[in-house]
Amino acid sequence: MNPVPITNIKKQLEKITEYWSPRVVATVNNQYVKVAKLKGQFVWHKHENEDELFMVVYGRLQIELENDDVIVLEEGEFCVIPKNTMHNPIADEECGIVLIEPVSTLHTGDVNSPLTKTIEEQLRD
Repeated sequence: MNPVPITNIKKQLEKITEYWSPRVVATVNNQYVKVAKLKGQFVWHKHENEDELFMVVYGRLQIELENDDVIVLEEGEFCVIPKNTMHNPIADEECGIVLIEPVSTLHTGDVNSPLTKTIEEQLRD
């Protein structure tokens, strides 16, 4: 057995059955590493005090920004959405992602939506 845990991102993504429902797979210092499957449109929101990293494992992700810009991420690409930036993730087809964000980051930031997941829901296996 390894003294340091090894996590396989693709296997973690296979366990997810619900879109827009991130799961915490690791903690690095004061940051959560999460995996999620996305499909469709999320909600416009921002994280007032935290940056958020989106990395595409498979599929394609668009992230609309408040100034009418659109970021398009393909497999293997990532971007960091700066704190206090309104954004709206959209995946036309299923997309698997990794998120890295501070443990204080709320799922939908300053917006409460039917898609909002608590940290307790994100921590369950």
